Amino acid sequence: MHTDTLISYVALALFVLALAHTFAAKQFERLSHRYPQHAGLFHLLGEVEVVFGFWALVLILALAVLKDGVSALHYAESRNYTEPLFVFVVMVVAASRPVIDLVQRAIAFVSRLIPLPGAVSSTWLGLAVVPLLGSLVTEPAAMTLAALMLAPVVFRSEVPERPKYFALGVLFVNVSIGGTLTAYAAPPVLMVAATWQWDSAYMLAHFGWKAVLAVLLNATLATWVMRKHLQEIRADALEEGASVPAPVPLAVALVHVLLLAGVVVLAHHPVAFLGLFLMFLGFSQAYERYQSPLILKEALLVAFFLAGLVVLGGMQAWWLQPIVSSLEPLALFFGAIGLTAITDNAALTYLGSLIAGIPVEAKHALVAGAVAGGGLTVIANAPNPAGVALLKRGFADESIGAMELLLGALVPTALAAIAFLAL
Repeated sequence: MHTDTLISYVALALFVLALAHTFAAKQFERLSHRYPQHAGLFHLLGEVEVVFGFWALVLILALAVLKDGVSALHYAESRNYTEPLFVFVVMVVAASRPVIDLVQRAIAFVSRLIPLPGAVSSTWLGLAVVPLLGSLVTEPAAMTLAALMLAPVVFRSEVPERPKYFALGVLFVNVSIGGTLTAYAAPPVLMVAATWQWDSAYMLAHFGWKAVLAVLLNATLATWVMRKHLQEIRADALEEGASVPAPVPLAVALVHVLLLAGVVVLAHHPVAFLGLFLMFLGFSQAYERYQSPLILKEALLVAFFLAGLVVLGGMQAWWLQPIVSSLEPLALFFGAIGLTAITDNAALTYLGSLIAGIPVEAKHALVAGAVAGGGLTVIANAPNPAGVALLKRGFADESIGAMELLLGALVPTALAAIAFLAL
C-alpha cells in the first residue's frame, strides 16, 4: 500500500478512535472512582477536552513513524490554529468578572420586567437572549456568558440529570443557530461567507429570523421543563446573590468590554487579538481587586481540544468531501446534521465551500444542517467544549456523557431543523 494511502487510513482510524473515546469519557471518570490508585490517569482520559488533543498527538507520532519527523512537524505547523487561539482568548475575556457583572445587571433588569419568578425568567433569558447575542459577540463568547449565568441556577448537582441534559442540549443548539443572524459570528458561516459572498443582511434574511423563532421556542420549552426545579431553588439563589461582591466600577467594566469588542473585531488576526489579550492580562492585574480568578485552565483545555480537532480533521477531507458533493439538497440537509455530530460543523461547511458550482439550494441546505446539528455532540460546534468545561461540575461524576447529551439535544435539534426546512 502506498504510504500516503496508508496515512489516510491511519488518520481515519485515529479519528474514529477519538470519537469513540469522546463517547466513553464518562466511563473513564467512573473508573477513576473505582480504582483510586490510578485515578489521575483515568481522570485525564475522562476529560472530554483532552480527547482530541491526545489523539492528535498520536497522529503526529504516527506520521513521524510512517513518513519522517520533518513531514510530521510540517503537517502540524501547516494547520490553521486561529480558531482555537481565538476561543481561548474570548473565553477568558468574556468570563472576566467585570463583563459578567455587566451582563448579570442587564439580565436582572430585564428579568424584573418579565412577570415570572426570578429564576425562571433568568433561565429563559440565558437560554434565549444570550445565545442570540452570539451573533454580535461571537458564539464562543455567548456560550461562556450563558454557561456562567446558568450554572448556579440550572446546572446544579441537586437537579436531576435528565432535565439538565435537555437544558444543555437546548443551550448548545441555541448557541449554534443563534449565531446565524450575522456573517461573522458562527464558525460554520464564517467558513463560507466570503467564498459565497454572504453578508449579514443575507444571513438575516435567509437564516437569522428562522433561527430566532427556533431559539425562542427551544428556550421556552426547556424553561417549562425545568420550572419545578427552578422554583425550588429560588430562595437559595437569592441567598447566594446576597454574597455577591460590590459592583465593578463602570470605567473598569467599560475597558473590559472594549477589549472584548476588539478581540471580536480582530478574530481573524491572531497576532492582533493576542496583543489585546496581553493588554487585558496587564489591566486585570492592575485592578486585581475587581477581578475573579481567570478561567485560564478551562480555556486552555478547550483550545487544546479544538487544536486537536484541527489536526485530526485536516486529514478527513478525502472521505467527507465526496459525501457532501454527492447529495441532493434535502439529503444534504439531513446528511449535514448527521455528519456535524461526528465532525466539527465549521470543517464540514469549509469542505462544501471547496466544491465548484454548488447550487444555492445545496449551499443553504449544507449551512442550515450544519448549524442545526451543532448541539448533538461536544465536537459538533466549536463553542461546545467551552460549555462542557464550565458546566460539567454540575453533572454526575463531574462529567458530561456524550450519549446523554445526544439524547438531550434531539428535540431542540428537530425543532431547529423544522424551522429551517418549513419556514
